[in-house]
Amino acid sequence: MRARHLLPLLLLLLLPPCAEAARTRYGVQVVVLDAGHGGTDAGAYYAGVSEKDLTLKVVLRLGRRIEQGMPGVRVVYTRTTDKALAATKIDDLQKRADIANKAEGDLFVSVHVNAARSTAACGVETLVMGETPKEQRYNENALFESNRDDLLDMSDAREAAIIRAYIQNLQFTYGEYSLAMARCIQKNYVAAGRHSRGVKPQLLRVLYATNMPGVLTEIGFLSNKEEAAFLKSEKGIEKIVDALYRSVCDYSDYVLGTRGAEAEESAAAETAAGSGSAEGADAAAKETEPTAASTSGAADKPLRYTVQVLASKKSVGQHNAEFKRYRGKVRRYASDGAFRYKYGVGEYATRAEAQQALAEVRELFPKAFVIAVRDGRVVPMP
Repeated sequence: MRARHLLPLLLLLLLPPCAEAARTRYGVQVVVLDAGHGGTDAGAYYAGVSEKDLTLKVVLRLGRRIEQGMPGVRVVYTRTTDKALAATKIDDLQKRADIANKAEGDLFVSVHVNAARSTAACGVETLVMGETPKEQRYNENALFESNRDDLLDMSDAREAAIIRAYIQNLQFTYGEYSLAMARCIQKNYVAAGRHSRGVKPQLLRVLYATNMPGVLTEIGFLSNKEEAAFLKSEKGIEKIVDALYRSVCDYSDYVLGTRGAEAEESAAAETAAGSGSAEGADAAAKETEPTAASTSGAADKPLRYTVQVLASKKSVGQHNAEFKRYRGKVRRYASDGAFRYKYGVGEYATRAEAQQALAEVRELFPKAFVIAVRDGRVVPMP
């Protein structure tokens, strides 16, 4: 056996059995579960029942189901008792995100209970990070004053522009995965006989601050007498937990399937590169990142332009589904600052050429824009 084949084998032998099982069997290794509210923040409260108690009951049971049904997958809780995580609501939400980020979660699931002025309102819905004009209005006219801190404040135009730019990066990096999980949840709710209110975008602080695919799911309306009775019952809790557990399993399968497709495409690209063809060599070049040595003479390299479609803190495979029809066609550029990687479509000698290409790219990526690059790095626009 060649030496280059021994290292991966040795690494596998050194991994704990449960960790290796999780890595190969499941698309997630760390699931972060967030029970909404807690402590003095009761959330929705009707007929002697509070949101904070129901969410904690659901989350703790869900965590046990995941640990039992998906051996090796680690479950992290933002809280396991009736407590707030910080003195203010905004700090509390940030703390939840900090716990998730520190755990390097693969999936974040926040559980909440809904309420409305109309006692007829009913059903389940799952929220992902995003914004439409409807969500902008909701932000300005939150139903309950106590819920305002759950939402990002978009009243200041400059701050809103910064938030929207960051949301764009979140959507490109994790958007499809978050949507996949949300759809899994709603599908399993329906299978359990629940009324679906669909998947909706919302400007939620806790999803904005988490650096992973994430959703916030509303398991029913406490303000609806029938749903409140369901949510309080043992049968109701079990149905909710079962639907959410099945959703985590379905999402895990989705991730494994996506990784498998990407691995096949990467293998095909490597084969093409090894064949010596011009197309293969170009694909291989796109996968490399410039080192300090290779960029030492960057000033002598020609200035070029590309259409940026994604900025990310972590490296994203060029064959990732996030790039849609540009999968395998994007180029990765090194960048200074928090977002170390920038991904662009095409590379052009003049800014005018890049601007012409921008119109077509924006059909898939409406917020794409032109940036300047030199020798694999992003540089200031001249």
